[in-house]
Amino acid sequence: MDANTQFDTPLGGDSLQSIAHLPLLLTVEAAGVQLSLGRTEAFALVKSGELESVVIGQRARRVPRQALLDYVTRLRAQNQRAN
Repeated sequence: MDANTQFDTPLGGDSLQSIAHLPLLLTVEAAGVQLSLGRTEAFALVKSGELESVVIGQRARRVPRQALLDYVTRLRAQNQRAN
């Protein structure tokens, strides 16, 4: 069983309380699930820097749980400015 299997359900809100149950660091795939995105899109966001990630060791890339809220907050601000 994957360590992030229990986190394969998207977030139910956009507050710190709604992500408090998540681990401090998620795989890129698990972060994508939380954002209702596919694996490819999640990795594209990480590659572009839009979604913060950290590297552990030489290969393990993880997304801090706070980065999920930061990303959604930026999207909401951009949408509000556009309207």
